[in-house]
Amino acid sequence: MGTVLEALTEAQKFALTALLEVTPPATVGEFVGETDEGDHVVSYRFATTLSGYPGWNWAVAVAHLPGEDPTIVESELLPAEGALLAPDWVPWSERMDDYRAAQLALGEAAAESDDLDDDEDDDDDDEFGSDNLHAGDLDGVDIDEALEALDLQVDEPDEAEAESDSGSEDPPRVTGRRKRASKEQQNNKGD
Repeated sequence: MGTVLEALTEAQKFALTALLEVTPPATVGEFVGETDEGDHVVSYRFATTLSGYPGWNWAVAVAHLPGEDPTIVESELLPAEGALLAPDWVPWSERMDDYRAAQLALGEAAAESDDLDDDEDDDDDDEFGSDNLHAGDLDGVDIDEALEALDLQVDEPDEAEAESDSGSEDPPRVTGRRKRASKEQQNNKGD
């Protein structure tokens, strides 16, 4: 930076010195230029080496009042030509309007899709009128195995009930009674 300092004017060196009081020297690059802002204020721009700020410049505004020492007005990072910028700010109410419109469109699309699916699924209903019960299975789960794993008992109708309900299509009833393990089974579990 020694040769860079020699190429700077006294006013530019003053601006650089002020800038180095607020940021480490490693974040300041080459002198880029200066702009007369009017009213005896000049902005001096230096490239920044901060990662995440490509194309940005440090700007130091210095007031040069007649008969007075120069005074620092402000120092800041400003975007230069081609700088990476955040998108324009959109008020919350407008963002919510866009969000609600998108959600409404998604809901309408889902409803149309459900209508099409319902039409296609009408032929798939089983004897119980459900499209998810198939031969004792519920969504691919064998009910008898699941009940056995839970140690629940399925009440099968006795022969008299079976004859009287021969036309009935109801599935067997499941009671909340647990099978009682024999004393021998209970003793084996403890081992």
